[in-house]
Amino acid sequence: MQKNSSLSEKIFKQDHEQIIYCSDNKLGLKAIIGVHDTTLGSSMGGTRMWNYSSEEEGLKDVLRLSKAMTLKSSLAGLNAGGGKAVIIGDLKLKNKNFIEKYASFINDLNGKYWTAQDVNISSQDMIWMKGVTPFVVGMPEEEGGLGDSSHPTAYGVYLGMKAATKFVYGNDSLEGKKIALQGIGKVGAKLIEYLVKENANVYVNDINVDRLKSVIDKYEVKTFKNSELYSMDLDIFSPCALGGILNSESIKKLNCKIIAGAANNQLENDKIHDIELKERNIVYVPDFLINSGGIISVYHEQIQDLSKEKVFSVTENIYSKVEDVLNLSSKNNISTNASAMKIALDRIDRNKKK
Repeated sequence: MQKNSSLSEKIFKQDHEQIIYCSDNKLGLKAIIGVHDTTLGSSMGGTRMWNYSSEEEGLKDVLRLSKAMTLKSSLAGLNAGGGKAVIIGDLKLKNKNFIEKYASFINDLNGKYWTAQDVNISSQDMIWMKGVTPFVVGMPEEEGGLGDSSHPTAYGVYLGMKAATKFVYGNDSLEGKKIALQGIGKVGAKLIEYLVKENANVYVNDINVDRLKSVIDKYEVKTFKNSELYSMDLDIFSPCALGGILNSESIKKLNCKIIAGAANNQLENDKIHDIELKERNIVYVPDFLINSGGIISVYHEQIQDLSKEKVFSVTENIYSKVEDVLNLSSKNNISTNASAMKIALDRIDRNKKK
């Protein structure tokens, strides 16, 4: 894969430790592995496969997501760094040989990067990877792992919502709160269960009609169209699907007190849009804090502490971490995103000085 000056500039600006380009022309394999920071421990982050329009688009995902994983692991109190990988290409290319070759590139890093399941990577793909390299986590329970991490992720989002609700309203009860979930995949569906149990007034939206129907049939929730989102008077907006949903246009139109969702990279630009949310007095709970239940789960698999009770116990710390972030933001008159980054980076800096 050819690198050009604009790509090199992006890498140096982001201050990553390593960017690894991997290819096998015979198999049609092109991948990029990003190691952002290993101060606290080996870098961890999922592998996703996507038919990006360009190599630059793939690199952009790697740079941003690996940095987010560094912040996520630090805030969660884990001894792990941030990494991410993308495989660029059509899903039709994917087979056992293809995945095993990709896994060999991970193995060559000798534990500097541990991978997990992400977009378009199946449990079977993970099993194939594990046959080549030990540096794979998020394995099915029958393969010796902790299994699906969507449950602790949803639990963490729920707790983050409650902490933000306490900050805004004075108590953390979600009863009667009007909450709109955009995206009801594995995490969103489990999150609904927590919200309905607390008698929240839940609205849901998803592009998958079958998924939407299954949730409506199971819970007392209402649906909304994307076009209706900005006319809704909400307590909480919960983006649980695509990233980049919070931009200058959407922020102007949103009518909510709190944003707290499971989606990664919710801010289109984390140097601009967090400030715009602050100016509108919308309390944004940073995604790399609130959705850290997943990394907490796979980290415990990495250190072979295979107790689901321990995973949920550590995930409960998200509540107090959200309180810390919101209080620091208020005290220093800075955005919640800047507050979360400061806490995460301060921990890394302290460890660099040891």
